[in-house]
Amino acid sequence: MNKTQTLGASMLSLTLSMAGLAHGADISLPEHQTDNKWFKAASAHINAKESINKKSAKNVIFFVGDGMSVSTITAARILEGQIKGMLGEENNLSFDLFPYTGMAKTYNVDAQTPDSSGTMTALMSGVKTDIGVVGVSEDISRGDCLSVAGTELVTALELAEVSGRSTGIISTARITHATPAATYAKSADRNWEDISDMPMAAIEAGCQDIALQLLEFEDNLKRRFPKYSTIDGLDVAMGGGRRHFLPARMSADSADAVSGIEGDRTDGRDLTVEWQEKYPEGHYITDQAGFDAIKPESTKKLFALFNESHMRYEADRHNDIAGEPSLAQMTTKAIDILDNNSKGFFLMVESGRIDHGHHAGSAYNALTETIALSDAVRAAVASVDINNTLIIVTADHGHVFTIAGYPKRGNPILGKVVGVGADEPSLAADGMPYNTLGYMNGLGFRDLGNVTDADESYKLAPNAGRVDLTQVDSQSSGFHQEALIPLESETHSGEDVIVFAQGPGADLVSGTNEQNMVFHVISRAAKLHRTVK
Repeated sequence: MNKTQTLGASMLSLTLSMAGLAHGADISLPEHQTDNKWFKAASAHINAKESINKKSAKNVIFFVGDGMSVSTITAARILEGQIKGMLGEENNLSFDLFPYTGMAKTYNVDAQTPDSSGTMTALMSGVKTDIGVVGVSEDISRGDCLSVAGTELVTALELAEVSGRSTGIISTARITHATPAATYAKSADRNWEDISDMPMAAIEAGCQDIALQLLEFEDNLKRRFPKYSTIDGLDVAMGGGRRHFLPARMSADSADAVSGIEGDRTDGRDLTVEWQEKYPEGHYITDQAGFDAIKPESTKKLFALFNESHMRYEADRHNDIAGEPSLAQMTTKAIDILDNNSKGFFLMVESGRIDHGHHAGSAYNALTETIALSDAVRAAVASVDINNTLIIVTADHGHVFTIAGYPKRGNPILGKVVGVGADEPSLAADGMPYNTLGYMNGLGFRDLGNVTDADESYKLAPNAGRVDLTQVDSQSSGFHQEALIPLESETHSGEDVIVFAQGPGADLVSGTNEQNMVFHVISRAAKLHRTVK
C-alpha cells in the first residue's frame, strides 16, 4: 500500500466524535465495522460520487421486495397493466417512475447465490456477510453462539433510533424472519426465531432468540450506547409470526390460531404480555378490527402480529379468519404514527411473500405481491414530503424466474405464448403449448384451480418437466408454472437487483454497486453517522 492509499484508509477508518449534522447520532461505530473491508470500500465509493444535492433526509422509508428480481418487476408491471385493461407493457409500477435507479450485486461473502439474512444485513449495516446469519460480520461462525461477540453490526434503523428519530418495521412475513430481523437482531443463525429453535449450547451460552431481541431492542441498544437518552425502542412493529412470541400452551392461543397450540416458546414466556407491560402506553393488536381502531395521532407504540406464521398472500387475505390489513394500509398507518416525531423517522417495509410465491412456483402470487408492494410505495409517496424524505425500493435477491418465448404485444403475461400475428398458442418442439413465465427449478406444474394460497403447492410432490397445457387455464390463481429441475422448493438466483430511489440523496444509488453500498446512501442522506471522509 502506498502513502496515499495508507492515508485514505486511515481516514476512512476514523469514526466521528466530531460535532455533527442535524439529527445525526454523535456515535462511534464499532471499529470492526468501520475497519471492515466491505464498509470501507462502500464508503469510499460513496465519497467518490457524493450527492450534489446537499439536502438531508429527515425521514427514510426503505422498501424491500423480498425476491423481487428484474423479471418479477417486468411481469408484475405487465400484469397490473392488463388488470387495468391496458396491453400491459406500457404500464408502470409506482417505483418505476422514481428518478434514480442503480443495480446492486447480491452475493454473500461465502455464497454466489445469497439468502435474505446475509443480503439484508449488507443493506442495513454497510457490511457484506455470510449466508444464514443476521446482523453480524463474516467473522461469525454460523450456529456458534460464542462467535457472535465482537461481530455485531450497527444498523441504519439502530442509528436512527439513537439519533432520536422514530423507528418502525413492517413485514408480510414473520417479523422474526430473516429480512426484518436484520434491522434489529444479532444472531449466529437466522433460524433462531424463538428459543425452541436454538440448540442447548446456544441457550446456555446466553444468546437471545430473535423474538426476544425484538422485545428487548431498547434495552440491548441502551447497553451498547448508554449515553443516549433518545433511545426509547421501536415505535411500530407489524407483521406475522405470533408463534415465536407465545408460550407453547393452548391457553395462550389467539382467537384465529391455526394450530392446536399456537405458540412455540419452550421457556414459558409470553412476550406479547411482556411487551404490553413494558410499554403500557402502547397497543398490541392481532386483527383487522384492532388495526382499524388505532388512532395514529394519539398512538405512542404499536405492536401487531396478524398471523401465527406469515401473513396471508395479498390474493388470499379474504380467507383470513380475523382479517389482515394490506401492506399499503400498514405502511400508511405506520407513517401516520411515526411522523408525530418532529425529528423524523426510519421505516423499513418488507413485502416478504413475493419470495414465498416464487419458492412455491406460483407466478400469480409472486406478481400480485409485487403489485401490493407498488401500492404501498404509492401510498408512502402520497403520505410524506418527498423534499425531506428518502424513499428506496429494492430487493434482497432474485429468483430463477423467466419471461420467455416470443409472445405478441399484450399477450396475457400469465398465459400461453401466442406469437405475433397468431391467434393460437405457439407449439414447442414436443408439439405442446408453453407459457411465457417459467422457473428453472422448483416444484413444477400445478393446476389448483382458484386456490389463492400458493403454499398449497407443498402438499404435492415435485412435478418438474413438460406437461400438456392445451386444456389448462394457466391464468388461474392456482396455476403453478412448469420447472426444469425438480426441487422441494424453487431457489434464489444470483443476479443483480434494481435499486430505485427518490428524495434527498437518491442520486447516490446510480451505477452498479455492491449491495452494502445502500446503507451508506441512507446514512449519508439522513446523516445517521459521521465518518470522516
